[in-house]
Amino acid sequence: MRAVPPGVAEQPSGPGSLGAALVESVRRTGASAGVLYLRDDTARALDLAVLCGLPDEVAWPWHRVPLATTTPVSVAVREERLVWVGSQEEMARAYPRVAVSLPYRCALAAAPLSGRTRSWGGLVLLWPASHPERATRRETGHIVAEARRIAHRLDQSPEPPRLPEQPLRVPLAPSSPYGSRAGAAAADFAERLPEGALALDLEGRITFVNGVAAVLLGRSASRLLGTRPWQSLPWLDQPVVEDHYRTAVISREPVEFTSPHPPDRPLRFQLFPDASGISVRITPVSEEPPTGRTPAPPRLPRVVSAASSTAHTGRLYQLLHLASALTETVAVNDVVELIAGQVLPAFGADGLVLSAADAGRLKITGWHGYDRETLERLDGLPLGTQLTPAGQVLSTGVPAFFGSTEEMAEEFPRAPLLSGKRAWAFLPLLISGRPVGCCILSYDRPHAFTADERAVLTALAGLIAQALDRARLYDDVHGLALGLQEALLPHGLPSVPGLTLAARYLPASHGMDIGGDFYDVIRLDDTTTVAAVIGDVQGHNIAAAALMGQVRTAIHATAEASPDQVMAHTNRVLLDLGTELLVSALYARIDLARGSVQLVSAGHPPPLLHRPGEPGSVVGLDPGPLLGIDHGSDYPVNHLDLPPGSTLVLYTDGLVEVSGTEPDQTTHDLAGYLHRHHGEDAESLVDRLIRRAWPAGRHTDDTALLLLRTRAGDR
Repeated sequence: MRAVPPGVAEQPSGPGSLGAALVESVRRTGASAGVLYLRDDTARALDLAVLCGLPDEVAWPWHRVPLATTTPVSVAVREERLVWVGSQEEMARAYPRVAVSLPYRCALAAAPLSGRTRSWGGLVLLWPASHPERATRRETGHIVAEARRIAHRLDQSPEPPRLPEQPLRVPLAPSSPYGSRAGAAAADFAERLPEGALALDLEGRITFVNGVAAVLLGRSASRLLGTRPWQSLPWLDQPVVEDHYRTAVISREPVEFTSPHPPDRPLRFQLFPDASGISVRITPVSEEPPTGRTPAPPRLPRVVSAASSTAHTGRLYQLLHLASALTETVAVNDVVELIAGQVLPAFGADGLVLSAADAGRLKITGWHGYDRETLERLDGLPLGTQLTPAGQVLSTGVPAFFGSTEEMAEEFPRAPLLSGKRAWAFLPLLISGRPVGCCILSYDRPHAFTADERAVLTALAGLIAQALDRARLYDDVHGLALGLQEALLPHGLPSVPGLTLAARYLPASHGMDIGGDFYDVIRLDDTTTVAAVIGDVQGHNIAAAALMGQVRTAIHATAEASPDQVMAHTNRVLLDLGTELLVSALYARIDLARGSVQLVSAGHPPPLLHRPGEPGSVVGLDPGPLLGIDHGSDYPVNHLDLPPGSTLVLYTDGLVEVSGTEPDQTTHDLAGYLHRHHGEDAESLVDRLIRRAWPAGRHTDDTALLLLRTRAGDR
């Protein structure tokens, strides 16, 4: 994304305008840095659009934040509230994954950008470590007001904001007020100092160096300017040095450390940060600072690369962050989304192909940045293919990096023609020496892979391999278990004159297990009598699903008996099976001719009922015990009128056991909601009830729902 030139008018949602709005919010709230996210509803994620006051390397793990994750900004947007994190300790407790990649003392606030009709994204602000751990009510009010101001700006735009390909970085500090002569005088002043003086920008690059600093560091000013000290000075190429710089940038506190200069001259570095960068004071530890003009720099060994093979602190934090994120992936699709959303932006890549070894071939399990035609050419290649480097890296276990099409064509002439990409990283995915797949990162332009990048990508390949193998196992087992469960549930609902039916079964949104929730509708005669049952087997595994099938069979076997006898028989069957699992169930025998229903409950949640001209209600039942407890259990029969136009809703506890609310409160809320929307068709009403209970759609338990409506005029 390019910044808008000065003097060019721009829409309120344009990048330059949003950048100015972010800087204004940072200044108004007294923050030291800020980040602006825009919401991508298609991907259910937040994309980093604008940042100020932070190095790019600090922000990169958070270029894309899935709304479902637990981070301050995703929680703020998802729950539409301000999130305040006052200390590093609080961050580690509440958001451990964020603390891994942001292990610095600071305070942080995240607020939703809530517009008139939609949520635009989120605002994140950071304060130095000197900020009190608790924000005052006045301060939180200012933060919320700034978020609303930006949201209002987005509301006013005639077009929605475009999600940027790369975040826009805007300067926080104003340009220097000094004229050219004053600047020269300041430089002369720094040259006369008897100690070393450096200036770093927020990205860690040297923007000024005086003569004494050049002597102490052993490099001429011309070779230092524009470089990062830990990259251009081999003896400073230590993770701890870069970490000191990052600590100063984020905490905005002075930092002091000592580093040995070869052969035996330790130097003291004192870092003084502000919004524009860092001033560095350099002094020898054991001798007086040198004075006088700058002598010729000594001859030193040639620096092989600006990026050392030593893993910098930023890369170490990147690896820790990605390792933490990969542990949270469950299915193969989760792994693909994580790599596409976080690994690709981190390394500037444009494309991804993730292949799994299957029956001697590489089957593509996920991709990003490729068209369908290209994928068809790459899918199903033999493990030993010589068409691309994938076969070679799998057989040798050694990653392959190609920075240009020319490099690729030297070894694999046909490979550059397959995709139109210009640079590639082929990473073998191995577990205990066994190939499980291949991860390919690709670039739309030539890309020189530094030693640092190669080291991190190689380490990352092992983490991806573990996550992919675990995810494939999950998908296989879950697919088998879910297939068993679906086979045991009814494939369709019967057609009953005078009765409209609708049902849903929703597996839990997380976890590998399956549940034992079930429902069924049984026609007891050709015209007017029907039985409906819903139940929940204790547990979330294949045993629960299998027992659910046995319970359904037992109910079917005696469905024509009275409701209490049906439940008592099912209870005895369950006890005879010798299982330790318990079952809750609700059985309803509906007589359409008489407009009545008989209900028997075995410890199951009561149904919802709406009758014409009456408010919605939770049916009061005299329940019996759970199935599987005692052979002599009694199950009282409850009688209700069910006139034409009535709606009866049976459900399992997964519908009403919502985190943060009482089940009774949720149940009564749904009864009122049923009353307000009872006129809708049955299918729409079922979906409405589910969305009402779980607006975010991430159910923590399996849920079954069965809606029965007697038709007016069909009695």
